[in-house]
Amino acid sequence: MAKRDYYEVLGVDRNAGADEIKKAYRKMAVKYHPDKNPGDKTAEDKFKEAAEAYEVLSNQDKRAQYDRFGHNMPGAGGFGGGGYGGGGMNMEDIFGQFGDIFGGAFGDAFGGGGGQRGRRVNKGSNLRVKVKLTLEEIANGVEKKIKLNKYVGCTTCKGTGAEGGSGFSTCGTCKGNGQVSRVQNTILGRMQTTTVCPECSGEGKIITNKCNTCFGNGIVEGEEVVAINIPAGVSDGMQLSMRGKGNAAARGGIPGDLIIAIEEIEHEHFKRMANDIYYELFISFPDAVTGTQLEVPTLDGKVRIKIDAGTQPGKLLRLRSKGLPSIEGHGKGDMLISINVWTPQSLSKEEKEIMEKLSVSKNFIPSPTKKDRGFFEKIRDMFGA
Repeated sequence: MAKRDYYEVLGVDRNAGADEIKKAYRKMAVKYHPDKNPGDKTAEDKFKEAAEAYEVLSNQDKRAQYDRFGHNMPGAGGFGGGGYGGGGMNMEDIFGQFGDIFGGAFGDAFGGGGGQRGRRVNKGSNLRVKVKLTLEEIANGVEKKIKLNKYVGCTTCKGTGAEGGSGFSTCGTCKGNGQVSRVQNTILGRMQTTTVCPECSGEGKIITNKCNTCFGNGIVEGEEVVAINIPAGVSDGMQLSMRGKGNAAARGGIPGDLIIAIEEIEHEHFKRMANDIYYELFISFPDAVTGTQLEVPTLDGKVRIKIDAGTQPGKLLRLRSKGLPSIEGHGKGDMLISINVWTPQSLSKEEKEIMEKLSVSKNFIPSPTKKDRGFFEKIRDMFGA
């Protein structure tokens, strides 16, 4: 079954702001929440669908890629083992990542049981790296392994922050709820406000015996080698995302994401124009007059092309499907070859005499026809204008 448009799922316009998207998601999630629809598989699927849509549209980088590529965006369906994982998220993922949106509603589900309503879930920060790619790597896709200096879970306490993985007590201020409520008398009547517990920072528990390695944080500085699978057809400035490969979160929370910024290395021979590549070929004056066959480089290796007799400078040759693949899977671009005729800058006495004789020959007097189009016509054809 084809995925529905994320904006349609949440019932918002494509220009909707972050607050509007958050409000729409909360409305959908409350409507289809498992606690309100016990045993209803359709409601559960809609609940997960809304979470997937919100995961992408609430993230500026992911939303920009979705707006450009739709469901074919780089990373969709598990990019690099991390990807945009909404479609594969289970209930624990959703409650852990987006539980704060619901406030006190359905709190038991987010805490994993009674008495844990509204507990704060720590979220690790995102990491951003730049990956440089050659045109050949972009043409074929490539796996890059990079070493990240990042926060990782403490192995001594298994990320809990407590020595030996134990040594907690229920927060006495919020009684384990992670939130505290206060009632105030206002001109509108009695108003109740709920805020994150200042004593336990919303976690509902206090560490009584902190880990000596991470000092209660549950994370330490470390390294990780990450394999990044770059899809074919990416472009300079594009950003990809690997979910959960950023910094580890304090005390067993949700890790941040790894944002990969693509940087294209300038090629020795080619210039890129969208999915087409452009190559300048210099030929000799005699070859332009009599015609020849030459080898030219492509992204797949060398190919032999024919230069017709009487080829004019600026002529464009097109090699179909010798360009870059579309990241959306819509075929490949072309390779455009611009013919430049090399004019010698110094001649021997004999060569000069030959050229002077040729210059008065009728065949060497310029006599362009309509088929010998000018520069602007060729550029217009190149870009389909």
